[in-house]
Amino acid sequence: MQHTTAPRRWQLAAFGRDHLEQTAAPLPDPGPGQILVQVGAVALNYRDLLMVQDGMGLDVPLPFTPGSDMAGTVLATGPGVTRFAAGDRVINTFWGGWIDGAWQGDTVLMGGPGPGMLATHVLIDASWAVAAPATLSLAEASTLPCAGLTAWFALVETSGLRAGDTVLIHGTGGVALFGLQLARLHGARVIVVTGSEDKRAQVLALGAEAALLRDSDWPAEVRRLTGGRGVDQVLELAGGPAFDRSLQAARQGGRVSVVGMLGGATLSASFYAMALGRVTVQGIGVGHRRALEDLVRAVDATDLRPVIAATYGFDELPAALAHLERGAFGKVVVTP
Repeated sequence: MQHTTAPRRWQLAAFGRDHLEQTAAPLPDPGPGQILVQVGAVALNYRDLLMVQDGMGLDVPLPFTPGSDMAGTVLATGPGVTRFAAGDRVINTFWGGWIDGAWQGDTVLMGGPGPGMLATHVLIDASWAVAAPATLSLAEASTLPCAGLTAWFALVETSGLRAGDTVLIHGTGGVALFGLQLARLHGARVIVVTGSEDKRAQVLALGAEAALLRDSDWPAEVRRLTGGRGVDQVLELAGGPAFDRSLQAARQGGRVSVVGMLGGATLSASFYAMALGRVTVQGIGVGHRRALEDLVRAVDATDLRPVIAATYGFDELPAALAHLERGAFGKVVVTP
């Protein structure tokens, strides 16, 4: 693919990976309240695959640029911007306009239908960004807006994770590994369910107490490991029929945070497992800006290092998406 010094972006004229193409774009001037950011890294999410595939049923204007998470450096600021100055390193929020409190709906969703981050430069509202962690590279920082914040919002912000809790986590993708790292930082025990024998050793090395295979009777093993009590929290990334087994593994009055749908968009569960277990089930759709700022402070205070599976160049986006689709231990990052 031909390289150019002009600003570039990936865009879709029609849905489907075959329609991804690079285009040149003029460098815009930031308007009132806006910042122009030179993108240093874009972390890919499973959602990005779905958006490229069919737009997830959203009203996405074509052509559009995918990509929800970026880290970069402010090049210029528009009139009225006081939160940032040229040279500041920033990351974007996933929900533009959701600052704090309950979600109000008057927001802009990054990576479709709102602005996409798979570009060399992006123009966003200054309120849609926070300062990047000082202790992380831009590639590492780009993993926080969706995956990092989702795990933080589920376990810490909404569920009050405490030292001594036990957390059950499904899988070894970006959200799962952030959940493992954040739970350990808070002094919690972690049990991971994985479909890969090879990944068992990797999650144990990150601090998991146990790694159970998905095709085993892992709810019974979880009960055994917790003395029959069950876990305090479940980070549910599989969905589908696995949801019922997560309920079986939770303690009386435990909490299940539903994040992913790798096992299907329909959750399947026994009435008895939910009602008799008095389990609280909550859906998590990333989180607000204030929680992202809390996560950034926690990262800088604890020297947490996000797990990056692979880094691809800007021209290698198709290969990066293919890596994400076949499964990755951690995050897949694209660097313009």
